Amino acid sequence: MAGYDFYLRLNKGEYMISKNYFNNAGLGSILDKILAGDRLSIEDGHTLFECKDLTALGTLASIVRRKMHGSKTFYVLNRHINYTNICINGCLFCAYARERGEQGAFQLSKEDIMEKLRSAPVAPREIHVVGGCHPDIPLSFFEETFVSIKSEFPQAVIKSFTAVEIAHFAKIEGISTIETLERLRKAGAEMLPGGGAEIFAPETRRKICPKKLDADNWLRVHGEAHKLGYSTNCTMLFGHIESIADRLDHLDRLRKQQDETGGFNCFIPLPFLTENSRLEIEHPLTGIDELKTIAISRLMLDNIPHIKAYWVMLGVKQAQTALHFGADDFDGTVVEEKIGHMAGASSDQALTRSELEEMIRGCGFTPVERDAAFNEV
Repeated sequence: MAGYDFYLRLNKGEYMISKNYFNNAGLGSILDKILAGDRLSIEDGHTLFECKDLTALGTLASIVRRKMHGSKTFYVLNRHINYTNICINGCLFCAYARERGEQGAFQLSKEDIMEKLRSAPVAPREIHVVGGCHPDIPLSFFEETFVSIKSEFPQAVIKSFTAVEIAHFAKIEGISTIETLERLRKAGAEMLPGGGAEIFAPETRRKICPKKLDADNWLRVHGEAHKLGYSTNCTMLFGHIESIADRLDHLDRLRKQQDETGGFNCFIPLPFLTENSRLEIEHPLTGIDELKTIAISRLMLDNIPHIKAYWVMLGVKQAQTALHFGADDFDGTVVEEKIGHMAGASSDQALTRSELEEMIRGCGFTPVERDAAFNEV
């Protein structure tokens, strides 16, 4: 009966839902859409952001998360390789980038990269390669390096380069982005990470990263990758100078791209970390806003299967909480990460398999080891 409690069965679990509770929180019509499997509108997104009841919002996201994945929470044995922080883009928010010759600038050789992989505590299933847009490193350097990686670590998937880096390589090589993707795929790359998306809204993007690839071309590169057989991730950097309308526009553009080319595996909401940034923030991001944005991402992105609680930037405790707000992936072992930590991330550099599983179980979920494409191991 409308307005009364009812039971919802999701993946062998039974949950009591109070329609009156959601009506009182101003979310009754959105609950109806979620239960019917209907897509939420931008207006619905504004309603969600305006909701003051964080628990109601988290419950809605948890309904969707459990409908899709039950109690499973995924993790991967991965290794991050940040190959250089020398970058020509000069993004205002970035604490990672350096100019050539500047103190703290670095560039890894092929031997450096191979040694980092060999010294990883466990053989990685996923090798995550990203860095700055270096003015001089040729594409052939990475082709040769990837061939060596696949020869020595055949079980690992190479997840390499943001769309921004792909466009940068294409420019310095004088070829198209699709040719760049084809060459890297032939050398062993199989996935693209989701970085460089930042925020799509043109005016905001021009203020924080005016030299970076624009939103239309970021989406185009991912669409090209999908058509070539790559699976890719996608991100949103939030909590800087963007508006709520900017966040919702970003999520809407991602799901429209997914409708068209269907290759996004996972969405990673990235909270802006203020340390060492040149971007002045009037109202720093709160933990409540982080959880609210993660939950709304799960609700709006109905066609992207996974939402990551990226413990490196959220911190482990907040990432654990995010599992109750729609996230179903805890990322992985990582081993060494520079981009978030140079911006002020206070998390550890690495977690072990047992630590990851213990943290997931401690939140009431079932840890599931995955490969890079979210196949269960």
